[in-house]
Amino acid sequence: MTHLQPVPGIVPPGCLQVGSRRWFLRTGLAGVAAAAVGPQSQGAASREKPAVILFWLSGGLSHIDSWDPKPAAPVEVRGPFGSIPTRVPGVRVSEHLPLQANIMDRLTLIRSVDCRGSDHTPITMQAGNALARRTNDGKDGGGYPSMGSIAAKFRGPNDPALPAFVGLADSWKADVWGAGHMGSAYDPVQGTDLAGRIALPAGVSVPRLQDRDDLRRRLDAARSDLDAAGDRMDGHARRALDMITSGKARKAFQLDDEPARVRDAYGRDSIGEKALLARRLVEAGTTFALVSGAWGYFDHHGDDVQWGGIVKGLKPLLPRIDRVIYALVTDLADRGLLDSTLVLMMGEFGRGPVVNKNAGRDHWTNCMSALVAGGGLRTGQVIGSTDAKGYDVQDRRVGPSDIAATVFHHLGIDQTAHWEDSQGRPTPIVTQNGRPIPELV
Repeated sequence: MTHLQPVPGIVPPGCLQVGSRRWFLRTGLAGVAAAAVGPQSQGAASREKPAVILFWLSGGLSHIDSWDPKPAAPVEVRGPFGSIPTRVPGVRVSEHLPLQANIMDRLTLIRSVDCRGSDHTPITMQAGNALARRTNDGKDGGGYPSMGSIAAKFRGPNDPALPAFVGLADSWKADVWGAGHMGSAYDPVQGTDLAGRIALPAGVSVPRLQDRDDLRRRLDAARSDLDAAGDRMDGHARRALDMITSGKARKAFQLDDEPARVRDAYGRDSIGEKALLARRLVEAGTTFALVSGAWGYFDHHGDDVQWGGIVKGLKPLLPRIDRVIYALVTDLADRGLLDSTLVLMMGEFGRGPVVNKNAGRDHWTNCMSALVAGGGLRTGQVIGSTDAKGYDVQDRRVGPSDIAATVFHHLGIDQTAHWEDSQGRPTPIVTQNGRPIPELV
């Protein structure tokens, strides 16, 4: 896996001058700085520095084999796993989620998520918008942005020295949805690359970087070559330099600063290390962090495909997401960050209610489950239900737009706000009459 550690200066000594046109573009800091742009919302949410950590279970987690077990159903429906009681009376989860069971009073399970608009991409659920769909015609998503990009535009970072929206994923296009037609300034920053961008070139000192007048002269001279950046370049450059010289972003990536016991608690695997990095980023000032352990690793069609079936494929993964939620929730609580940090874990859809001939489950867009923690929301409950076979929503349907409205409510973003595309056309950030989930807020 990719180890998310700071890397040495990416520009060889004497190769580029800091502040020059080539330096600014080659480091990619134009995009990093743009991602740090955004008005700070007002009111209580602003004072609390709210943040969101979204765990993306790429491939689609089986709801029946995790958070919505069906112990009374026939074996071909209930699957090979047993279920266990949790700290909340009457609530059972998979036998392979004992740590989550032990803190169920700090969690909420949504068993009635309607994912019929979703496909095998992150588009619909990460946008929190059933109108944002995979279309396979070069116009995927319909131009709608992700929830993280909305956060970057309407909230901005909690600290200007950090990017507002960071994605921590190895498979970028398949696991992270961006800003759509809202504009590339609000696309997520690729966390696995950011550490390299914020390292100082060898031989360059902070005082030299802080020579604003020299930087302005250099950028003015290069203006004709930077038409795409327009008149905002000076501001972006200053933000990029602030990100470098403050050292806050660079420090957030130094996982070696964490005690070994903390790293062990999260797990020294892909999702564990990214989860710990996400906590460090939001603690430092990032508003929205997205974590994906690996591309498609919950796509458990059966033992004849890469990720295997329910026993061979899913069974080894459940303890990892069990551990990572337990570690993050307890860690955030210990640091006094749980009420200000909304934790959300979900994938693109559920899995079929009948185990197939290959010992797996196929895609299922009728319904899925999601996990929520933190954010000062009501916990220790289950919202909604599916029928006896996990075939469809039976009670309290929750749509993608309801999830988006809940996220924006937590971040203090006006849910009636609109964004404009490059043609100046206004589009609401919450569609289809979505509203914050009342059982949570």
